[in-house]
Amino acid sequence: MTLTTRRLATLIFFVGLFAMAARVAVDSDTFWHLRAGEWMLEEHRLLNFDVFSHTRAGSPWINHSWLSEIPMALIFRAFGFGGLNLATTLVVWLAFFFVYHSGEGGSYLRAFCVVLAAATSAVYWSARPQIISMLLAATFAYVLHLYRWRGINRLWLLPLLMLAWVNLHGGFAIGFILLAVTLAGEAIKFILARGVEGWKPVVWLGASGFACAVAVLFNPYGPQMLLYPFKTVSIGVLQNYIQEWQSPNFHAREAQVFIVMWLATFSAVGLSRRRLDLTDLLLFAAFTTLALLAGRNTAVFAVVIAPILMRHADSAIAELQDQFPKLKIAETTGSPPRRLAALNWTLLIVVAAAALLKTALPLNPATTLEAVARVSPVGAANYLKQNPTAGPMFNSYNFGGYLVWALYPDLPVYVDGRTDLYDDEFLQEYLSVYLAEPGWEKRLAEQGIRLVVVDTNSPLARELRQTPGWAVRYSDTLAVVMVKTN
Repeated sequence: MTLTTRRLATLIFFVGLFAMAARVAVDSDTFWHLRAGEWMLEEHRLLNFDVFSHTRAGSPWINHSWLSEIPMALIFRAFGFGGLNLATTLVVWLAFFFVYHSGEGGSYLRAFCVVLAAATSAVYWSARPQIISMLLAATFAYVLHLYRWRGINRLWLLPLLMLAWVNLHGGFAIGFILLAVTLAGEAIKFILARGVEGWKPVVWLGASGFACAVAVLFNPYGPQMLLYPFKTVSIGVLQNYIQEWQSPNFHAREAQVFIVMWLATFSAVGLSRRRLDLTDLLLFAAFTTLALLAGRNTAVFAVVIAPILMRHADSAIAELQDQFPKLKIAETTGSPPRRLAALNWTLLIVVAAAALLKTALPLNPATTLEAVARVSPVGAANYLKQNPTAGPMFNSYNFGGYLVWALYPDLPVYVDGRTDLYDDEFLQEYLSVYLAEPGWEKRLAEQGIRLVVVDTNSPLARELRQTPGWAVRYSDTLAVVMVKTN
């Protein structure tokens, strides 16, 4: 194959994107997902009730990510944390592969827009089923792009994707939002055009939406899953205290990348000679709203809106080149000289080698363990394993996932990242104790708490140090273990 400069740039882009996605992807929620997958592999049945906590033990639990958790556990068994990191990298790369091919314009422009979209979503690339929702959103958007812009009808894939999505992660509602907004936009255009373009495109979209709604019913919980997204977003503690569910903090660097992408899209539309499609306008408005309501939705915003940015950036650049001819870049045709082709291959090999080295870092188990120890109560959990201590235990919400992983079944947790299991009232009570608000001692006593594992400098830890009858058994810069002594 003759390696032209354009082909070289495209290959470097995809190699670089893979290297960009390669990272330590394990976070606090990874651990309880892993433990749930291990439980199902060991018990050979669905985990649909709580076995990890003492506060909700035996309660029904809609485990919406069961089909993701089993492969996660299998990958971990075979390849450890490095395997999870690599699997996350592949999912991210595949998502932006679809984004790239959903766009228009030259390869340089599309590569730039995809890198911007990747940077916008990067903070949420973690080894959690949530990353599957980003991939499936990109795939949904690609299928709809083929239908709307290339006249290729692959809408029959959407119900199949939805069938997988509803069993892989609770974010399947994103697919319905994509379909509903697209259907609304195309229907309004059909009505305004008075049927000039025919009614079949709208009917196909409506039929696909209906088929997706039927597909959602094929899950272990049946129609309950239709209400699951509404139940989740109704938990007030999510928006008030959990960062990824809060509106983006625009003082943070990761949120500022979102601003750049939003402004780039807005500017491209303004400068473009191409009229903004009504459906694109509705998609931009809908996914901007979702991103502003919850920071975690910026990842979905990135994969859905990037193709709109590409379409109008391509037209805007053409408009600017017409106004300012000096901006035009001469296109090279034909094969490059042999010496240049050899240089291109050399450069590609060097870039690939550098990307391989970068990718190898998160494959090293020691790298992941070091990163985990910086944010998880590894020392505290090791102490409790070596020095069995009677519960019941009260623990920090952020520590719950790791403690489930490290201490199950010997020491059930008080709370963990399964916010859908713990209702709003319970989580408010947890926060009241954690923040050592008036009445915290009474609540601990009522629940018979004899062991506390919380952040070293948390309000509760400070109060317990000054409370007779409580003693520190282990402490490091991250976590403290305290026990009731009377």
